Amino acid sequence: MKDAAINAKGSAETTVTEDKLAVSVGSGSLRVFATPAMTALMESAACDCLSPFLEENEATVGTELCIKHSSATPETMKVRAEAVLTAVNGREFTFDVKAFDECGEIGSGTHKRFLVYSEKFTAKTNEKLKNK
Repeated sequence: MKDAAINAKGSAETTVTEDKLAVSVGSGSLRVFATPAMTALMESAACDCLSPFLEENEATVGTELCIKHSSATPETMKVRAEAVLTAVNGREFTFDVKAFDECGEIGSGTHKRFLVYSEKFTAKTNEKLKNK
């Protein structure tokens, strides 16, 4: 992996569609942007932040999220997530993450990702199938 720069930024955007509603993903009964969809968008922003630094056969996996979902977003509204790399500890990366809809901030928190080697990680994961 190339040296990842502290304060590097990444982003991701989406539109709140039927498949991203709380009632559709099972995280509630309302037709509002689901918290799991917001967390996925935050993770996507962190991946975007690290993608320029990854070498062939490297990937990152999410290992920790600590977030607040502070404002509901209705269907059809656009949502954007931003991630800022705040710390690197060996193969562990820490981010400040925020999400916004067209009216302002809807969520914030921290997120950690860990560098893995794709083939080795997948092989180790698939070993579980032999042990079930």
